[in-house]
Amino acid sequence: MIRLIGFFVGVAFTVAVLWAFATGAYTAATEPAAPTAEHEFHRHPRPLHLASDGPFGRWDLQQLQRGYQVYKEVCSACHSLKYVAFRDLAQLGYTPAEVKATAASWTVPGIDPVTGETNTRPGTPTDYFPSPFPNDIAARAANNNAIPPDLSLMTKARHDGAAYVHSLLTGYQDQPAELLEKFPDSKTGTGLHYNPYFANLNLAMAPPLSNDQVTYADGTKATVDQMATDVAAFLTWTAEPSLIKRKQTGWAVMIFLVFATILAWFAKKQVWAPITPKRPKKD
Repeated sequence: MIRLIGFFVGVAFTVAVLWAFATGAYTAATEPAAPTAEHEFHRHPRPLHLASDGPFGRWDLQQLQRGYQVYKEVCSACHSLKYVAFRDLAQLGYTPAEVKATAASWTVPGIDPVTGETNTRPGTPTDYFPSPFPNDIAARAANNNAIPPDLSLMTKARHDGAAYVHSLLTGYQDQPAELLEKFPDSKTGTGLHYNPYFANLNLAMAPPLSNDQVTYADGTKATVDQMATDVAAFLTWTAEPSLIKRKQTGWAVMIFLVFATILAWFAKKQVWAPITPKRPKKD
């Protein structure tokens, strides 16, 4: 009797779960979701074409150096590159002396060899880029309670990668009147800035770029679009410095596989030819 009761209880529970699932699925399929400002006014990143794109991509070293300059003079005030070492800059075309001088221009945390107390010292090529803030509390206090993300892997951590970075940096604008008319509760708050390329349309970071904000060593005009493109290319490199080498290796592997396949086909023909049964001739 107890087993029978347990069986019916189990059946009733299963039916209830299936009914709830079916009802929820039907509701989700037939009833449209309530409109939101984020859904209707969020934009997908604009296309961005870099020299590193495509199967035959390459690094534009001048562009990467310009992007590093933008990061150093603008972005490094708030964002870190904790997975990038100064010695990695040699891949951008800098000489060992330039890498050493660049590292020394940064201040990194250190330890006094005599007292053991923490201090700061000039960077060396083996050091990694330091964080601009000593801890998360200081980062929040300086950025409207938002912690600036590390940029080392940003183009791999965001959908559309470099295009997202470029669109975000160039996409600041006034909040559309249409948005406020349709969603009056979505007004951009104090200390926030409207950007349709950001997930919730508002972010704490003020527009970081302005025309002629940096002076490029190669004489390139430093427009907002140019600086955004250059730093997006630089962050593509920081996220995957072996990208071009991986593509080159891929082509070498593909060529080898094609050659090996052809060789295997001829070998098969040569080995099996003597014992391949011949078809009888038709009368």
